[in-house]
Amino acid sequence: MIKEETVAAAATYVQQLLSGEGSGHDWWHILRVWNNAKSIAAHEQADMFVVELAALLHDIGDHKFHNGDETVGPKMARAWLEKHQVEEKTIQHVCQIIKDLSFKGANTSSAMHSLEGQIVQDADRLDAIGAIGIARTFAYGGHKSRELYNPEINPVLHDSFEAYKASTAPTINHFYEKLLLLKDRMHTKTAKKIAADRHLYMENFLKQFYREWEGEA
Repeated sequence: MIKEETVAAAATYVQQLLSGEGSGHDWWHILRVWNNAKSIAAHEQADMFVVELAALLHDIGDHKFHNGDETVGPKMARAWLEKHQVEEKTIQHVCQIIKDLSFKGANTSSAMHSLEGQIVQDADRLDAIGAIGIARTFAYGGHKSRELYNPEINPVLHDSFEAYKASTAPTINHFYEKLLLLKDRMHTKTAKKIAADRHLYMENFLKQFYREWEGEA
């Protein structure tokens, strides 16, 4: 199977798998990440085939929906890629990107060991911030039955992935525990520029949120 056909097959597979998902990790999220990744990669000397496959397959087995099991995503990706006769070198690269992609806590590192991984991670993180990031954050909070905001519960900068995964904090806390940290964790010049605008949008949203919370006009 030629590369273009493989990418098209991956897109069809993921669309069928994730369409209608209600937590903000749906097909449209994948499509945005895919498009962002291709746009960023166009400015870099990257392997576009690896970038596209990793972007498309990165959320098919998200640990958040498999009891925190980080191995599900790479295993599902490997099974699909092997079925479609992708060469082993590419499979290993794509699965490593998926394994390393997730944010793992404010005080932990999420190192990417390839340019392709950095591009996909940037694209995924761009979709976690800005207007769409805000919408996705509250969609996920509702999906997990979390409080909108509780001023008696302070944000926590987690020191481990396990602690981060175990958090049940109100949704507003997630801005401080992850979203507002992402701007400074972008890898590529293209993503950094986009992230700056989206970061400012989130800051302005929070200012308005607190004004309304306090009953100010």
